[in-house]
Amino acid sequence: MFASKNRAERTAEEAWEHLSSAWTTAGDSAERAGRQGRRLASRAGDRVTSVTDEAVARAAAAADALAGRRPSRPWALIAGVGMLGALVGWAAASTARAALERQAENEEIELAETAVVVTPTYDDH
Repeated sequence: MFASKNRAERTAEEAWEHLSSAWTTAGDSAERAGRQGRRLASRAGDRVTSVTDEAVARAAAAADALAGRRPSRPWALIAGVGMLGALVGWAAASTARAALERQAENEEIELAETAVVVTPTYDDH
């Protein structure tokens, strides 16, 4: 009688261990799935937000065009391009000025090296 009771208790304990192990594994899997689901939902929400913003901007532009209003000028972009152009122009002018100065110095050095000094002699011819 003890043998069958012990076997039944052991079977019940093994079943309980399997059940609790499965329960723990399922809980861990559910937590991972929840984290991954939240991450994917966040990414999808970010994409939807950017697409929605673009759609709203395009719809506003279309409504303005249908109403006969011209789009505003991108003054920040125009000013930025103007500043960039001025900077590039200044850099080009500085480089050209430095090159011309070097060329003039080289010409002076070359003239000084090749110059023939003629001194008159006062012979009695």
